[in-house]
Amino acid sequence: MSVSQKKTALITGITGQDGAYLSDFLLSKNYSVHGLQRRSSLPNDDRIQHQFDKGLNLHYGDMTDSLNLIRLIDKIQPDEIYNLAAQSHVHVSFDKPEYTGNVDGLGVVRMLESIRILRMEQKTKFFQASSSELFGLAKTSPQNETTPFYPRSPYATAKLYGYWTVVNYREAYGMFASNGIMFNHESPLRGEEFVTRKVTKSVARIAKGLQDCLYLGNLNATRDWGHARDYMVGAWQILQHDNPSDFVLATGQEHSVRQLTELAFAEVGISLTWSGQGVDEIGQDSVTGKVLVRVDVAQFRPAEVDNLLGDSTRARTLLGWSSTVKFKDLISEMVQADLRDMDR
Repeated sequence: MSVSQKKTALITGITGQDGAYLSDFLLSKNYSVHGLQRRSSLPNDDRIQHQFDKGLNLHYGDMTDSLNLIRLIDKIQPDEIYNLAAQSHVHVSFDKPEYTGNVDGLGVVRMLESIRILRMEQKTKFFQASSSELFGLAKTSPQNETTPFYPRSPYATAKLYGYWTVVNYREAYGMFASNGIMFNHESPLRGEEFVTRKVTKSVARIAKGLQDCLYLGNLNATRDWGHARDYMVGAWQILQHDNPSDFVLATGQEHSVRQLTELAFAEVGISLTWSGQGVDEIGQDSVTGKVLVRVDVAQFRPAEVDNLLGDSTRARTLLGWSSTVKFKDLISEMVQADLRDMDR
């Protein structure tokens, strides 16, 4: 493929876990990749540093700045836009509901309006990173594209607004705009504020003698956890489909926070024994009896989502997508990466 035939992609949220994997993947596909980066007083591009030599282009911008988004999209003329930008921490969204709604909800409107104002509806395909949190207090399990939504956080309600905005612009203006309803996806690049990475990093620190105890919220909550790399391949496949549509991306397997914690400790040779109930439950080293896990009530959400499990039959059938990494292998990869970081 010649340079003139290259597809051009714009990724918002490129400095996050998903953006790093997606830009790597698109660069390997010979895309010209542009990323939207918020201006920060501290560097936040560690995940994508290695991609600059591959031709990655970064632009300063913000999902709350309509004029800036219009200017950048007009300048870049992307064939595909992947909207990964979000205030994505569910617990934080209860403390910052207005900001979360502005970025995660209205940000989608700003992106789609930019495409429409620039009259790029026939040129530019749009992917919205939607979330399994839309299902919230789901009445049925597993959840698929027809399961009713029941959001339980400001993050989820903002994402729901974004989801229906995509559907509306697709139907009203004929845009190629699609939602990927992605269940939890993790990796060594996951932010340390998220429970999976919090667990794996804490376990690594405990194994190295740098931390005494891991504090967690709801140990019984279950999630459908996959690898972020797989999910970004799915995002790309959604935009390569013949028609715009909405797809669930999930592994079809659920595990509890307790199981996640057990697997992480097992990776460093520690077996846990659980005792107590509710907020008084503790996890002890089965050999030494040392308390390694405690429950912290401050980490519970005001409105809990206890169980999420996805059914990605439609994505497997129509896109040929699949989740390739087993949960145990995912946690092993994350713990080992954190252990290596401790040795640097």
